[in-house]
Amino acid sequence: MTTAKTNIPIQNLKGVGTRLAEELGTLGITTVENLVDYYPYRYDNYELRNLADVQDQEMATVSGIIQSEPLLNYYGKKKSRLSVRVLSGRYLITVILFNRPFLKRSLTLGEPVTVTGKWDRNRAVLTSTDFKTGKPETHAQWAPVYPVKSGVSIKKMRTLIKQAFAQYPDCIQETLPESLRQAYKLIGKKEAVQIIHFPEERERLHQARRRLVYEEFLFYQLKLQAYKQMNRSSSIGNPIPVDQELVHKFIGLLPFAMTQAQNRVIDEILRDLASSSPMNRLLQGDVGSGKTVVAAIALYAAVTGGYQGALMAPTEILAEQHADYLEELFRPFGITVGLLTGSVRGKKRKALLEHLAEGSIHILVGTHALIQPEVLFQKLGFVVTDEQHRFGVRQRGALRLKGKEPDVLYMTATPIPRTLALSVFGDMDVSTIDELPGGRKKIKTYWVQENVMDRVLTFMKKELDQGRQAYVICPLIEESEQLDVQNALDVHAYLSQALPQYRVALMHGKLAPEEKEEVMNSFKDHKAQILVSTTVVEVGVNVPNASLMIIYDADRFGLSQLHQLRGRVGRGNTQSYCVLLADAKSEASREKMRMMTETTDGFKLSAYDLKLRGPGDFFGKKQSGVPSFKLADMVHDYRTLATARDDAAKLVSDSKFWHDEQYAQLRQPLIESGLTSSVHLD
Repeated sequence: MTTAKTNIPIQNLKGVGTRLAEELGTLGITTVENLVDYYPYRYDNYELRNLADVQDQEMATVSGIIQSEPLLNYYGKKKSRLSVRVLSGRYLITVILFNRPFLKRSLTLGEPVTVTGKWDRNRAVLTSTDFKTGKPETHAQWAPVYPVKSGVSIKKMRTLIKQAFAQYPDCIQETLPESLRQAYKLIGKKEAVQIIHFPEERERLHQARRRLVYEEFLFYQLKLQAYKQMNRSSSIGNPIPVDQELVHKFIGLLPFAMTQAQNRVIDEILRDLASSSPMNRLLQGDVGSGKTVVAAIALYAAVTGGYQGALMAPTEILAEQHADYLEELFRPFGITVGLLTGSVRGKKRKALLEHLAEGSIHILVGTHALIQPEVLFQKLGFVVTDEQHRFGVRQRGALRLKGKEPDVLYMTATPIPRTLALSVFGDMDVSTIDELPGGRKKIKTYWVQENVMDRVLTFMKKELDQGRQAYVICPLIEESEQLDVQNALDVHAYLSQALPQYRVALMHGKLAPEEKEEVMNSFKDHKAQILVSTTVVEVGVNVPNASLMIIYDADRFGLSQLHQLRGRVGRGNTQSYCVLLADAKSEASREKMRMMTETTDGFKLSAYDLKLRGPGDFFGKKQSGVPSFKLADMVHDYRTLATARDDAAKLVSDSKFWHDEQYAQLRQPLIESGLTSSVHLD
């Protein structure tokens, strides 16, 4: 293996002075290695095409011969439009160039040109983004496009990277051992990086990207798997003596039967509770799949085993609902449930904390108020975090520190394919409830234009006249000058006037906690028949009598969020409906509406949502700790991600990995991060 130069300051590169070095530093580039690892996010492809093969509105590069004198028009303030006729193959097209009047002098009849731009097939017009005169180059042209800031242009970045390869040809180190490269037929690191920056053909670019994506995923998974292994080897949990007979007797007393999926997940969780290794498990399941009752059974097992339990929810509404549900469920068994949110103050809060510390409160339910320093448990053994993606990594960890290596269960109603879940949350075990309880009727979903609101109102009145209730969701609380969308205040006023015989309640994030509780109670107790709200009711709210969900400007919400909102109805035995009000002008918006009407499968919808939004927006980078990759995409490259996960798990569990020289480059980041133990290095 060639010994490479490392940590070469960027100022050593020819052409980089103090000012440019500072500009590059804002991009995270302080060394030559940083520079060559700064990959393009796309390419301008100047590969010559035949217009017969170019789709309407597609970007393409074509060559041709000028057939007319150029025509220059000015409009607005210093804006111009230059047009010229060009014969490209058998197509006589109009090439349009905006705000480049100086090119008129260089356009002459009969001269060959190469043009890149967007092709309008119906008008036979190519709107140019790049224009060259003279004979076209015979080989394909791929121009890398880098994410840059002012002070460092894309052109400058290309020049600097070329200079880096010329000046320091050995600055790139091979990271993968020969055994892995041969197993997957991967090209070398240096060759891959050069091709990524300066590709000449599509297939080689594919091979380069395949190599670098696998490497990114492998390093990510090595950290996750090493962390998982280190925690299991160093953490000695508190095995909870689970009384299986008592727990199954409790399950048998529930007013409904568990599904096979629920029973499977319960068994997995009970095994974890009884184990000496701390549980770190993600429970995912669709809306209404019965995750809460599974968590309740696990809490019962922990409490009857001699420990306290905690359940943290992202909103006060959801925390209160969980507390009410658990209190009603556990009252016959003498298990006490406490509720701690920001609204619990003064003497009530003081008494609650005293009872918790002395152990007379068996289960504490609350919001992030649970992680405050003065909240002390006597013997915390089991922690549940609901809608875990809504909490930051530190918040989730802080609750765990309230006990001595307690078992932790994270729950999410934003399900993703299990393979991807295992890879994204690689330091957790994953349980999936992939079956809905029997007897549930499929929610009928309709997409309509907002101009048919009169018909929707008639349908709503029909449901209300039968004693049902309805949710009406708006994207905003009040009117906005920037956004032309419905707001809750106006819709509340409109419905109060249109349906005076029914009480219309209003819920939004600006209400005080006690006001929110009053509004929700009025809806739960059927004192209000219509609840106009923003998305504060997105998760957890359970009103079985509600049979209609109406969502204004539905195309402005993500698919997973729409599915969550739809899940607020369909919780009783009657037929429920979801009406999506959306003009949906773009094709992407229309496709989103079609998906919602065609399926109620949350796994299918979230997988599609992942493709639309990408993993960063879907999971929430800041909240979930989902990493940013330079090239890799967890959705589109999930097979590579799964392969890297399996390889990483095998490597970190093999003593050879921690000593053999061929794995030195893979090992180094783990050692630097402290993700190893003395056992590995002895």
